[in-house]
Amino acid sequence: MRYEILGSFCVVVGDEQALLESRKLEILLAVLLIRADHVVNCRSLMTELWDAEPPTRAAAGIHVNISRLRKFLKQRKWAGGQIITRSPGYMLQLGSDEVDARTFDKMVNSGREQLRRQEYAAASTVLRSALGLWHGSSPFGGLQGGPILAGYSRRMEESRLECLEMMIEAELALGRHRELVSELYALTTEHPLQETFYRQLMLALYRSDRQADALSTFHSARHVINANLGLEPCQALRDLHHAILVEDRRLDPLSDPAGLAAATR
Repeated sequence: MRYEILGSFCVVVGDEQALLESRKLEILLAVLLIRADHVVNCRSLMTELWDAEPPTRAAAGIHVNISRLRKFLKQRKWAGGQIITRSPGYMLQLGSDEVDARTFDKMVNSGREQLRRQEYAAASTVLRSALGLWHGSSPFGGLQGGPILAGYSRRMEESRLECLEMMIEAELALGRHRELVSELYALTTEHPLQETFYRQLMLALYRSDRQADALSTFHSARHVINANLGLEPCQALRDLHHAILVEDRRLDPLSDPAGLAAATR
């Protein structure tokens, strides 16, 4: 059995894909998955379901919905993980079941290490594969719950952004700057305050013999950041702007990473 949470939320066994029938069941399973193999106390589950104002019979409501969740799994005769009662709450034992988010984390860690060792081709491959596990922009399909669900969703969204940044760094190092330009334009539109994407776009444009467009990107970034935050672009972005103006040779595609870092620091 596989739990898919990187985008729409569903449970998959073989060719069968099942969706939970209510928001409460989705939240319960989501929280149990986030804390898989650890007990989640009933008070935390109440907060996820009803925030600060649980109903009078909240404990009974938790029990009923856990029973429905167990039935959901049992009806399909899935032999993987199971929900067990353990004071002061409940625990989902994963067993041999898979969670796409855990696979994603492992692949990101592997890609990060390969990038550190300057194994750019391997890093690019594994990081693009990791991004391919996402089938939406928000974990659990944007499901809204309490602090456990919100905190985890935010962590996974940040991890996805880091994966994107690292993948692009690897592909820039492989000389794929021309292929990256359109993707980076889309990313700066989607994440207008993410300065790393502006820096990468400026570098990709400069290496594609589009110095004017690279400088224009800096001014666009400066306007957006100043208008939204009242700040100037970060030092790395300003340093790259200067390096482009003086046509610093360390920006050339075949420059070693240490030299490039020095030029944009």
